[in-house]
Formats: sequence, structure tokens, C-alpha cells
Amino acid sequence: MNPNVGALLLKARKEVYTLLSGRSLASRFGEGYDFAELREYRPGDDVRKINWNITAKTGTPYIKELHALKELSVALAIVADGSVYAGKTNTKQRTMAEAAAILGYAALYGNDLFEGFAFLPEITLRTYPTKEMPPLEHFIEAFANTELLHTEQKTQHALDVLFGLLPRPSLLFVIADFLDPVDLSLLAQKHDVIALVVRDPAEIIPPRATPYTFRNPRTGEHFERTLSSSLYKRYEARYLAHEERLLRHFYAHNIRYAFLRSDKETFAQLFTLLGR
Repeated sequence: MNPNVGALLLKARKEVYTLLSGRSLASRFGEGYDFAELREYRPGDDVRKINWNITAKTGTPYIKELHALKELSVALAIVADGSVYAGKTNTKQRTMAEAAAILGYAALYGNDLFEGFAFLPEITLRTYPTKEMPPLEHFIEAFANTELLHTEQKTQHALDVLFGLLPRPSLLFVIADFLDPVDLSLLAQKHDVIALVVRDPAEIIPPRATPYTFRNPRTGEHFERTLSSSLYKRYEARYLAHEERLLRHFYAHNIRYAFLRSDKETFAQLFTLLGR
């Protein structure tokens, strides 16, 4: 095993097994219910269960009627390509791998059934439902060691494929940078979805006033540019507009989310989710 990956796994395992309580991820986040039928909304119903697509078409509020599941599995999907090289290195890829390891260990620690997917250009990595560590660790190692520079993945296509590969209702963590427009509504109809948005500081606040070499990590194209005040404001406006659209989408489909910065401790950022 790559020593860097081994150190990442050891760190993640230690954090989970020493700092988390034993309650399972599925019981902490998942509703533990499967879809049964649609019915009209009644006063007192949970508004988060309103099916907005049917409501919009009929003009009458409808909610999803659910019934209890015996066991809710934990699934994790990583979608990544060359954009993990947002800064000088692939720090976003390491953050994704560490977040996946933490969530995987947390699932196993809580005796949950874990299933992992990594949608990468030209390859899909997968670990089938398991409660054992070796498949999880092989999955994380394979993802962390995959060279992604100058590759491109169609995020929405990957999510559409995931819908077909994951027939069982699950607590589903989706780890990606979400820089491309996405529609998670179909997955959210079937699963309890939590989106983990990975960001590099250079994407949020790029350097200003000095010549800066911009490289497209997907295609390899590059050019030098000094970010003037006006150009910086345009970048900031487009970035904020993208984030606003993304958050509106999450809110509209009852998708919980968290932002993970690649320059900060991953476990500390996840703790607000895992430790509550």
C-alpha cells in the first residue's frame, strides 16, 4: 500500500474509533423508511416530505407515504476528474479520499452495511455491500492512487448511472466538487442524500494583482492573466451565483449538505454531521 494512503487510512480510522459514539450513520441520518404511495398533504404532515414535482403538476400538495425498513444501508459515491487539481496539487482528491474513509469507517463502526462507488473517467470503482474493512480500504486506496490530471468526467451522467446501480433505498453520501450543473432530484426521491461539496481555496479566492497562470486541469490548456479588480469581481459574482443555484437545488429537494475545504482538517469539518 502507498505509505501516504496508509497514513490517511490510519488517521481516519483513529479519528472515527476514538472520537465518535457508536450510533450508526443510518440511524443518525436516515429516515429508515421506504416509499409506499403518494397521498394529499394533511395539516401536521412534515413539509419536507412534500413531493414538489407532483404538487406542481396537480396544484394540490402531495406527500410521500412511507413504511419502515428493517435496515438502511450506507452508500457513498465519489465523482471526480482533473478538477481535483484546483491548486498546485490534487489536494481535493486527498480530501475526497479522507472523507470517504471517515464515512466508511463510521458506517462499519456502527455495524451498517457499506457500499462505495467512485465514478472516474473511463473507470468505475466499486465495493459491494460489506461490513468488513479490507474492501473499504482497497476501494479508498484505488481511488487515491488514480491519476486524474487532464481527464474529464460527466458528473450528471455518473449520477444517472448511480441511480441504476443502487436499487436499495440507502443513506447516500455524494462527494464531488459540484462545479458542473447537477440534478440530484431523482436520487433524492429514492434515497436520503447528503452532498459533500469539496472546495480548494484557490477556487474560492483566487490570487489577485500579480500574473497568475490559469490551467484547465481537465484539458491541459493554460494562459497567464493578472486578475484586475473588475475581472476579479466578475469571477466572484459567477462563483457566488453558482453556489446560490447549487444551494437552492439542495433546499428544493431536501438534500442535506456540507462544504469541505481542502486546506482544513476533514474530520473537523465532518464532525458537525457525524458527531451530532
